[in-house]
This record gives sequence, structure tokens and C-alpha cells, in this order.
Amino acid sequence: MNHAQVRVLLEDQYRRYDQPVFIAPDPISIPHQFSARADVEISGLFAALLAWGRRPTIISKCRELMRRMDDAPHQFVLDHSDDDLKKLLGFCHRTFCDTDLLYFVHWLRWYYRQHATLEDAFLQGSTQKERLENFHALFFSLEDAPQRTRKHVATPARGSACKRVNMYLRWMVRPDEYGVDFGLWTRLPAADLICPIDVHVERVARSLGLLQRQQVDWLAAEELTANLRQFDAQDPVKYDFALFGLGVAGER
Repeated sequence: MNHAQVRVLLEDQYRRYDQPVFIAPDPISIPHQFSARADVEISGLFAALLAWGRRPTIISKCRELMRRMDDAPHQFVLDHSDDDLKKLLGFCHRTFCDTDLLYFVHWLRWYYRQHATLEDAFLQGSTQKERLENFHALFFSLEDAPQRTRKHVATPARGSACKRVNMYLRWMVRPDEYGVDFGLWTRLPAADLICPIDVHVERVARSLGLLQRQQVDWLAAEELTANLRQFDAQDPVKYDFALFGLGVAGER
């Protein structure tokens, strides 16, 4: 396919998949259960960072986690007692277990006691790479951060493509006329976002000539996003819907 044909395909599939029907079977359905900004941010962070494996399992485990937090994540984070934390014991999704969860809650309480929004944590740096590296450093800046938990928050400093963090930022930053992404954060430009790469996105992107790098790492994510910016410089990650949708449907 030539450049013009790829553009037409991506625009068509973006409009096809960026629809409210996309929400229910996707982990983004978890933050869509809430209306308060901080609840959306916190539930969305957990939903994105736990998003590996089969989507029904991810959604089920995230719903379980929200129930353990009394379906009020911001209030739970700020006001929990030691007894409340016992509700979190035994939670596990793949390799993310209660030790990791307890640190997440500990960090979130520390953070929200100083900030009204998690957006502030992603603003330090002049490039998206720097911002994600600085967020990772901030997240693990508390003295009691378990070493094992570090693998659950990716950073470009280790070469990671940071698929789940980039997906979370897409959710929070993209102004979405169709109501899938939230567009809650306005100080981080959508133009700076990096496209998440999973196996579906990778396969379709390669088939369309949008990704050449063999290793799926941060440089690959930047390459894909740079190519997507040729079609929409202000909102390149909107095509995540097209690439993911085509991949899941097996159409490319």
C-alpha cells in the first residue's frame, strides 16, 4: 500500500473502532465506571498497568481490585487504615501481587496528599522519554519501594516500549469526540504522546510499513509514532484504535 492508501485505511479504521462500543470489552471500562477525576486517574492507572493477558481476565481482576478498595479508590488511598489494607492482601494478577499493590497504595497516598491530580507527575521533562523516566524515578522515590515492584512500571531508561504507561497516557490526555479516551489532562499535548505497541499493533504496523525496527523497544515506539504523525501530527496515537482493532479482528 502507498502512503495515501495507508492514510485512508487508518482514518477509516480509527472511525470504526473509536466508538463507545469499544469500551465494555476493554480495560478502559474500569475508569469509565467513575466520574470523579481522581477516581478515574487512580482506577485508570491500575487498569493500564495490569493490562497484560486476556482482556476478560484483566477486567475481572481490576473489578475485584476496585471492590477491595470499596469502589472508591481515591478515598481509599487517602483515608485507609491499617485494617483497610488487609482487604488488599491476597490480591494477585500474574506477577503483580499484594506486596506491589501495597506499595502502589502507599505511594498514591503520599502523592495525593501533595497534588490534586496525577497529571503533575508526568510533566517533568522536555520530551516524552524524559517525562516517563522522571515519572518512574518519582514513583520509586520513597525509601521503602520494593525492588520487585519496579518491573511493574516501565521506563524508557531501560529501553522498554512502555506500552501500558503510554496507553494510560492516551486514556488521560487524548480529547476524544467519541467518548472513549477521557481527555482529562490538558497540560500534556496529545501531539507528544507515544503509541502503545502490543502484539496486535506491532503486526499490523509492520504489514503497513509503519515499523521497521526488529526489536520492540522504546526506539520502535518512537519510530511508529513518528510515522503516524505523518497522518495526524496533533493526535498521532488516535491510530492506536485502528492498528489494535485491525490486529484483534485479524484483518491485517
